[in-house]
Amino acid sequence: MTEGKRQKQVASVIQEQMNDIFRRLSLNMINGGMVSISNVKITPDLLEARIYLSFFKVDDIDAAMKKIDGKSWEIKRELADRVKNQLRRIPVLTFYLDDTLDHVFKMEALFEQIKSGKTPGTT
Repeated sequence: MTEGKRQKQVASVIQEQMNDIFRRLSLNMINGGMVSISNVKITPDLLEARIYLSFFKVDDIDAAMKKIDGKSWEIKRELADRVKNQLRRIPVLTFYLDDTLDHVFKMEALFEQIKSGKTPGTT
């Protein structure tokens, strides 16, 4: 099922505001790496937002996710202050790991191995 127009609008607003909130709370740089919000999906009833986080050069992703989950109440409160005039109810925020970049890097490494004449899996 495709997303409705309102879902896309709300997801876009939430993603934009979440990026600002992460910068303000210093959550965009964790353990020497970078954290970004790659995508936001919202349920049709607009009551749950799935926030997909992308990590770049973060040593311990589990610890970073725990740190973000630990600040989820503060994040939601900040989001509520920013979008209270646009939304009746603030959605429940759930954070997920977006590992798309990992797959891209693995595929690029495989293509480089093939291009250089090495068979994948050998060093």
